Amino acid sequence: MPIDATRIEQLIDWLIDGARPATGPNGPFQETCERLLAAGLPLARVALFIKTLHPDVYGRAFFWHPGEDVVTSTADIDIEQTPAFATSPIAAVHRSRRELRCRLDDPASRRFPYLDELRGEGVTDYIALPLHFTDGSVHVVTCTTKRQCGFADEHLDVLRRIAAPMARVAEIIQLRRTAAILLDTYVGNSAGERILGGQIRRGHAETMQAAIWLSDLRGYTALSDRLAPEIVVEILNDYFDCQVPAIRKHGGEILKFMGDGLLAVFPIASADPDVGAVCAQVLNAAREARTNVVAMRHGSDEAAEGFRFGVALHVGDILFGNIGGSGRLDFTCIGPAVNLAARLEKIAGRLGRTVVASSSFAGLCAREWADLGEFAIEGLSSAQRVYGLHDEMAAEVPR
Repeated sequence: MPIDATRIEQLIDWLIDGARPATGPNGPFQETCERLLAAGLPLARVALFIKTLHPDVYGRAFFWHPGEDVVTSTADIDIEQTPAFATSPIAAVHRSRRELRCRLDDPASRRFPYLDELRGEGVTDYIALPLHFTDGSVHVVTCTTKRQCGFADEHLDVLRRIAAPMARVAEIIQLRRTAAILLDTYVGNSAGERILGGQIRRGHAETMQAAIWLSDLRGYTALSDRLAPEIVVEILNDYFDCQVPAIRKHGGEILKFMGDGLLAVFPIASADPDVGAVCAQVLNAAREARTNVVAMRHGSDEAAEGFRFGVALHVGDILFGNIGGSGRLDFTCIGPAVNLAARLEKIAGRLGRTVVASSSFAGLCAREWADLGEFAIEGLSSAQRVYGLHDEMAAEVPR
């Protein structure tokens, strides 16, 4: 089938124009592949490999086959250290920053074990093209064919021509995704969505009802005094790993890490009449985190030390939004409810309790709680009643 030159020119113009109106991370890539196929390129598979700026993910891959939707996958951050990646054509293009072509009937292609699977599928020709982003980074698009004599020169010319405009569109999509990832990583998903949605002005805040989680690590001051800072950082990371997945699993939003402290909220929709169900999820998260922290160990054998933490739970109205100085803002929550949660967490430490709750939180799942009495709260004119879990025995813990 001869190449339709008009369709190729239209494809290039469409990419230069931003691949409109295709939407989502897969839309432009899917349509590009389908247009290439319709223009006469004998494509068996096209794969796009994009490196990402993410603490846990090295990159994302997009795979297209004729007549199918794009399939995506992710690679962990440590993939670069694996022999399979180091000997792959993708790594070779990353290193050389130049295209790589392999005829699969050429014995030289055997130096890439990755190609053995494609060879078994009947692929005859493979080309990997670098996509140069404006920041200097290199990403990769690969194309294969099962055409008996492989790609013709005219096919390769087309693929090389579309690499640059494809890189521009891929970079725009990746920049948007990177912004979302970084906001999600550093300020949380809900706050990130608000910021991307335009809530970036100082003082831009809204009142919302939420269950509040405020926790810290017992004995942290003594721990940081006697251990090297690098070890303390490792312990803190392990400690937060005990809480963050549990909080997210049960609908919570991590707002802030403060030394060994963690502030999270579980938003309650204004139209949701079952506030108790949200509080039940918070309590499930607290129990999971408690179990995880108890299982934490540092050191070995008899020298291994265990850890405990304290968490205060409260429910109330908070002000959620941008607070800070000119040119430097923080997306956080404030209000009397947050202040009360902070005071309750200190009481938990004094009582040697892991989980305590305010009367407003405990009243929504009353069967779980034991009344610990009334306590004076700094800054409040009246004492507050504090509750502890029935399934937890108080034990004095050093602070």
